[in-house]
Amino acid sequence: MMDRNAPIGVFDSGVGGLTVAREIMRQMPEERIIYFGDTARLPYGSKSQDTVLRYSRQIIRFLVTKEVKAIVIACNTASAYALETVEKELDIPIIGVIRAGARTAVCSTRNGKIGVIGTEGTISSGIYADVMKQMRSDIEVSVKACPLFVPLVEEGLLHDTVTDEIASRYLSVLKGRFIDTLVLGCTHYPLIRSTLGRIMGGEVTLVNPAYETAIELKELLKEKNLTCEKEADCREEKYQFYVSDLAEKFTAFATSILPNEVRETKKIHVEEY
Repeated sequence: MMDRNAPIGVFDSGVGGLTVAREIMRQMPEERIIYFGDTARLPYGSKSQDTVLRYSRQIIRFLVTKEVKAIVIACNTASAYALETVEKELDIPIIGVIRAGARTAVCSTRNGKIGVIGTEGTISSGIYADVMKQMRSDIEVSVKACPLFVPLVEEGLLHDTVTDEIASRYLSVLKGRFIDTLVLGCTHYPLIRSTLGRIMGGEVTLVNPAYETAIELKELLKEKNLTCEKEADCREEKYQFYVSDLAEKFTAFATSILPNEVRETKKIHVEEY
């Protein structure tokens, strides 16, 4: 029987998945988290499906060695390319970030016109449009790949004129489609939400799949009777962080956006898994 006090595994190509981890911390403060950022091999959005699937399997094998009770793929590209395959290979719950965000967008739109921004991999997969049209067939989905957002976020240029200029160029095509809802289809993007919101205007609802995924995870753990007991005795650090490269840089960035200070990030050779 699965230990309900075991940690939750969360992984992403880099720091973007921290937006998901942050929401899990807020929604389920009693839960433990083991986070892995594949900082040596990012971005995932420009890589093939076979490569992203191979990377995801390696990371999942590492997280399983940590005896996690559930896994969150906190990366839209990996959710699009790997989730359907790896969930058949696991005997613990695993969810991605796409379905929860798509559901919220469909519920939020007033005129049926939804925009999706994401990496080249996520956008080319067409998964957001497919999922949303399964939920509501008359939805009109406009998409735009924004490949430069991930490196800008990874470099910490969250409030910078360069980011403003690139965002304006990317989003101009969506503004012309009269969308009233915009899905931030990459977990890095909530970190520049204020910029995106300012450019799109107050009449456009921004959907943050990180928040919606945390809510979905909370419901899933409750359904599976895997919710952590608040009085559980945790002998290890409550939140543990691992990366494949640049541990010190990751620690500084994570501390700047998470509610708690990140004391240590460990570098591992994930290719060994």
